[in-house]
Amino acid sequence: MSTKRCLVVEDSALMRQMLVFAIGRVPNVLVTEATDGLDALRKLAAERFDLVVTDVNMPIMDGLKLVRRVRTDPHHKDVPIIIVTTEGASEDRRRALELGANAYIVKPIQAAQVIDAVREHLGLVGPASGSA
Repeated sequence: MSTKRCLVVEDSALMRQMLVFAIGRVPNVLVTEATDGLDALRKLAAERFDLVVTDVNMPIMDGLKLVRRVRTDPHHKDVPIIIVTTEGASEDRRRALELGANAYIVKPIQAAQVIDAVREHLGLVGPASGSA
């Protein structure tokens, strides 16, 4: 199985660590971290990713602006994007999905929920290789 690359974009160091830890439990997935949308764009310009997991509320460039920018970039327009946010209103979810996000997870998160979404959007469906 080929290695998949995931970019985690989250300004909270603690939440970023939790996401990296959860996603790191998925076999053959390498995780790169970004602290905000602008940092993520720099990393997207430098390398290819198979998945982006991003928060919405971040300084400098928020997650929705990041989704919009990724969707207009011909090199990354088809990369799946999972939003992980505290914004739980249906209007927030609708807006993120309309901009091009593929999934929307509301915090507080559970590792199993993140792992399942990552596996699904990386095309790694099937029996999990361990308990979450």
